[in-house]
Amino acid sequence: MEKLVLKEILCKGCGLCVEVCPKSILKLDKSRVNQKGYNPVVCVDNDACISCAFCAVICPDTVITVNKEDKQNGK
Repeated sequence: MEKLVLKEILCKGCGLCVEVCPKSILKLDKSRVNQKGYNPVVCVDNDACISCAFCAVICPDTVITVNKEDKQNGK
């Protein structure tokens, strides 16, 4: 299961999530635009995500969902 789920269509490219990510794994994709005309956020290394959810909390448009890892089952 992906740790981060990004609803690209909702992203307006504000970059707040990029700034707060302690692992620096979020970037704005400058090579393309979403359906609203913005550069969407992408996760460049999902395995490095520590599921802190700073990105999801700061996002004004609820673009990001963080799936916490189940420590008992390793999922």
